[in-house]
Amino acid sequence: MAINILIASCGTRNKIVQYFKRALNGQGRVVATDCSPNAPALYEADTFYLVPRITEAGYLDILYDICKKEEITGILSLIDPELSLLSLHETEFAQLGVTVIGSSYELCERTLNKWEMYRWLKAHGYRCAHSYLDVEAFAADVAAGLITYPVFVKPAKGSASIAISKAYDEETVRLLVSHGKEMMIQEFLDGQEIGADCYIDMLSGKTVSIFTKKKLAMRAGETDKGISFQDKELFALIERLNTECGFRGQIDIDIFEVDGAYYISEINPRFGGGYPHAYECGVDHMRLILNNLAGRENDVITGQYEEGWVMMKYNEIGMRKDTP
Repeated sequence: MAINILIASCGTRNKIVQYFKRALNGQGRVVATDCSPNAPALYEADTFYLVPRITEAGYLDILYDICKKEEITGILSLIDPELSLLSLHETEFAQLGVTVIGSSYELCERTLNKWEMYRWLKAHGYRCAHSYLDVEAFAADVAAGLITYPVFVKPAKGSASIAISKAYDEETVRLLVSHGKEMMIQEFLDGQEIGADCYIDMLSGKTVSIFTKKKLAMRAGETDKGISFQDKELFALIERLNTECGFRGQIDIDIFEVDGAYYISEINPRFGGGYPHAYECGVDHMRLILNNLAGRENDVITGQYEEGWVMMKYNEIGMRKDTP
């Protein structure tokens, strides 16, 4: 039986489309959508549709129509706000025979809200950067020596490192908070940044794959260069986190190693921008997704990759003919 995948809001994630097509190997099709005709990943898919922005009225009805027309088996999104939208309407998609590939609405909302994620991590005993919504509480902790400059000031809700600023004094912090909406003050973690690409089996709920990389360079909130490594202690921490949270499907975790201790930074319940590193090291999460869609549980493959492989992103050029 053919499996057809719908990748919503595909943007510039050409490799994700390519990898799904390779995994399907002619036994299904990849359909992509985006609101811009200049989203290059559209043109990698077997079929693509230009759709409205996810906030526009009727957007979901258009997705439902595409799912029916293309006989879609599973749908996923590559942008954070749409993850909540799809999971909220999981029942409606299921009625069309479509599986939403991802975590629950509650989890998607929690990960999108950095303050709520911070509160959950603290309550469950995970190391993470001290964070504040209240400037006065932050200033009091600075005076008490509980936190020092510099710090980050960023929206409590958001993604892709948008509107993040580094502040070195109280005046700057107050200025940034006063000019932003629901701004959060966060401790600066001075350590090695790490990315983890994980897959939690959608049938068994087990974490079946973890790939970790040390980030060597970042660009626009995504890993630009990194090197693969393994640490059983980190694997165990990630398995515990995934189990306690209750994630399903693909997730991306940002972690810091500071003085030998691991701090959880952010979690995105989708394919992260650095996932191609995992894939090119032989960690094929597309195959795991297809197994689940076919009703098969996956075996654990965590650690089945080599250390020391460096990923180096570079630009490619794509062209399309514009039509009036």
